[in-house]
Amino acid sequence: MTTDALPQPRGFVGRGGIRLAADVWGAASSPPLVLLHGGGQTRHTWDRTGPRLAASGWRVIAPDLRGHGDSGWSADGDYDLDLFADDVRALVAELGERPILVGASLGGLGSLLAAGEAPRAAIRALVLVDVAHRPDPRGVRRIIEFMCRRPDGFADVGEAAATVSAYLAHRPPPDDPEGIRKNLRRQGDRWVWHWDPRMLDSFAGRTDPPGMSERLLDAARHTDVPILLVRGGISDVVREDIAEEFCDRVPHARRIDVADAGHMVAGDRNEHFIDAIVPFLVGIERAAG
Repeated sequence: MTTDALPQPRGFVGRGGIRLAADVWGAASSPPLVLLHGGGQTRHTWDRTGPRLAASGWRVIAPDLRGHGDSGWSADGDYDLDLFADDVRALVAELGERPILVGASLGGLGSLLAAGEAPRAAIRALVLVDVAHRPDPRGVRRIIEFMCRRPDGFADVGEAAATVSAYLAHRPPPDDPEGIRKNLRRQGDRWVWHWDPRMLDSFAGRTDPPGMSERLLDAARHTDVPILLVRGGISDVVREDIAEEFCDRVPHARRIDVADAGHMVAGDRNEHFIDAIVPFLVGIERAAG
């Protein structure tokens, strides 16, 4: 399979019957690997990662989280973390197999609760991409401020691409600004982000809710599968001391840093991100064989 292979569309049903749109790469007979994006992103976060991992022998499933991309929006505007966790549980159950979950940021938080709290999703391993039991509040505030910055959208795709490039100043600008079109939708004569703006009501002011850090640590300790924490080497969300604390308190977790990557590790350094996780994935597969 070539690394530029087009994905096949698939739908899943999450909590409350919400429809979750997904892209799938790889052969049906290959072991499943689910990629879950972060808040404010879409499944297209994994457009380079998915085909590469499929070419390495995995069946890769990349869904849009509820309220994002082509998936359904919560009817009541509720985007509590437990809803995302229940969507992960429903997706895993619908697959009917034990996948490896790779969750970035919000996708990682939902995956961690789904794997470690009852009813626990039946998975083989968990990869947390720049997310741990607690964030640096300053990094989270920077993300939320960016998400809130342009409620009226953009005049064209190029303006949106320039805004993202200014926000991600450590990353070279894309060769083709049109690539960001997949993360936008038309609203009248404007382009707006492809997610439900009501999510910001759930996110704002809750950078680290009381008791959540211990809850996430407890969930991590109660998972019965290996955990790999992949931290962006220059992340302002998961500092090095936070990653160390997580691994110290979760005995079956280990960590690897991706140099020169920020919070969006796969987007910043995709090749290095893949190099970081493949040995872990191969080890899980060998242990199962």
